[in-house]
Amino acid sequence: MTDTRRRVKVYTLNEDRQWDDRGTGHVSSCYVERLKGTSLLVRAESDGSLLLESKINPNIAYQKQQDTLIVWSEAENYDLALSFQEKAGCDEIWEKICQVQGKDPSVDITQEVVDESEEERFDDMSSPGLELPPCELNRLEDLAEMVASSLPSPLRREKLALAVENEGYIRKLLELFRVCEDLENIEGLHHLYEIIKGIFLLNRTALFEVMFSDECIMDVIGCLEFDPALPQPRRHREFLTKTARFKEVIPISDPDLRQKIHQTYRVQYIQDMVLPTPSVFEENMLSTLHSFIFFNKVEIVGMLQDDEKFLTDLFAQLTDEATVDDKRQELVNFLKEFCAFSQTLQPQNRDAFFKTLSNMGILPALEVILGMDDVQVRGAATDIFSYLVEYNPSMVREFVMQESQQNDDDILLINLIIEHMICDTDPELGGAVQLMGLLRTLLDPENMLATANLIRDRVAGAADSAETPRRPSPQTPPGGTCLEHLLRKASRRHPV
Repeated sequence: MTDTRRRVKVYTLNEDRQWDDRGTGHVSSCYVERLKGTSLLVRAESDGSLLLESKINPNIAYQKQQDTLIVWSEAENYDLALSFQEKAGCDEIWEKICQVQGKDPSVDITQEVVDESEEERFDDMSSPGLELPPCELNRLEDLAEMVASSLPSPLRREKLALAVENEGYIRKLLELFRVCEDLENIEGLHHLYEIIKGIFLLNRTALFEVMFSDECIMDVIGCLEFDPALPQPRRHREFLTKTARFKEVIPISDPDLRQKIHQTYRVQYIQDMVLPTPSVFEENMLSTLHSFIFFNKVEIVGMLQDDEKFLTDLFAQLTDEATVDDKRQELVNFLKEFCAFSQTLQPQNRDAFFKTLSNMGILPALEVILGMDDVQVRGAATDIFSYLVEYNPSMVREFVMQESQQNDDDILLINLIIEHMICDTDPELGGAVQLMGLLRTLLDPENMLATANLIRDRVAGAADSAETPRRPSPQTPPGGTCLEHLLRKASRRHPV
C-alpha cells in the first residue's frame, strides 16, 4: 500500500512517559479471525512486516488529537499512538473506530475507562450532562469547587471537559481574568488559578488547542501566575515577553512554522516552569500535554528539514568569515537546538535528517566553529559534534579519513578535537571527558566495520577505473585501524 493518506508512524509510551517510535507504515482496518473482531493493522513500508495488530475494543477509550493523531491504551502501562501523514487518513480510521464502538465520529474521545464504584457510577449516569454556572465574577468560587470535585472521577472529568469545550468556556474565563487583573481582584485571580489548573488536568486535546492558541496562551499563563500558596504572583509573562525574545537567526518565511515554534516554546515553558511539580500534578493526568509538545517538535523538525533555502542560508552564514561573532553564536545555538529536536524523530527519519546535514556540510562547518576563540560557541559546536558521533559515527569517521588524505594541513577536524581535549581549562576536565568519550566511540571496532568496508570498496573502485594494479591501501597501516593511525599522527602534533 502506497496511499499517503494511510501512511502513519507508530509510537508507544515508555516507562519514562516518553514516546518511542516503532516505525513507519500504512494502516488498514479489517476483520481478523484470530482476534475475533475488526482490527487496526500497520505494515512497515520498508519490508511489509507487521508493526501493529490491534483489535478495536468496544471498551477502550480512543482519543483523536491535533487532527492527525489517534491515541489509546491497550493495558495499564501500554499506550499506543498513530501519527498520520494526512488528516484525511486519520479521519477515515477514526470513523472506522467510531463505527465499531457505535460512536459519533464528531467526538474526539470515544469514552472514558472507569474504575468507580457502582454507586458513584449510578449517580453520574443519573445526570446525563453537567451544567456549568454562569461565567461571572460572583460565581468563580462555585466553578472552582465544581472543577475540584470533578477531577477524582473519570466520568465527571469527561462531562466537565465536554461542557467547557461546548460552551466556549475558556475564552469567557480569560475575559474574566483580564477584568480581575484590571480591578486587582486577588480573590477572583486565585479562583481562576485553580480553575485553569484543573482544566489542564482534564487532559483533553480540544481544550489545549484553544488554550495554546495565539490569542489565549499568554492569558492562560497569566492565570497560572496567581498561585494562592505564594505570597506574590510569578512574573512568567514578563519573562516570556521581555527576556525570552524569539530571534530568527535566519528569516523564516513560513508563517505556520514560525507560529509552531512560538507555540512549542511557550507550551514547553508551561510544562517545565509554570505548572506545579509532578508530585502535585499526577503524570498520567498530563499525558496529552506531553504528547502535544512531542508531536509539535516532530512537525517542526520536518518543516525545517524540507526548507532547503533556510538550511542553505544557515550553513553559508556559519562558515562565512564575514559573519560577526554574536551572529555566529546565535546560529550555532540554533543548530544545536535543531539537532536536539531531531531526537524526537523515528530512526529512518533521523537518518535522513543527519544525511541532509551532512550534504549541507555540517562537519566542515563545525571545523570552522571549533577553531574559534569563543568558549560558548565551541561548547555548542562540541554538543552538535556529539549528536553526530553518537548517532552516526561512520559518517564522522569517513569525513575524518577523507580529510586526512586530501589535506596535509594540521588544521583538521580530528586535530581540533584532540587539541580541545588536552587543553581543557575546566578544573574538572568536563569538556575533555566528553571529547574522550566521542573519540572512544569513533574508535570502537563494533561500529567501525562499515566504514572500513566502504573505504576499501572506494579504493578498489578507483583502482579498477584507472586500470592500475591493485595494491594495499596506504590508509590502513599495519598494527592498527585507519583512524588509530591518524590519531597517533595527530597526538605527535599535540603532545599531552
